[in-house]
Amino acid sequence: HQGLDLAGLWSPIRLTLELATVTTVVLLIIGTPIAWWLARSKAKWKEAVAAVVALPLVLPPTVLGFYLL
Repeated sequence: HQGLDLAGLWSPIRLTLELATVTTVVLLIIGTPIAWWLARSKAKWKEAVAAVVALPLVLPPTVLGFYLL
């Protein structure tokens, strides 16, 4: 009888939770000031910064579309 190996399951779950926590904290530290600046700034290069910030949202569908061609 082959059962589910629960002992080997906890290590990847722990790693996933640690990575998610660290990523969330880092992005809060970096992203909150950038969002505040983008909301209040009237700088000329505000649109360029907004475009760079939006790249992670735009690129995955673009890459997938290119891959499907």
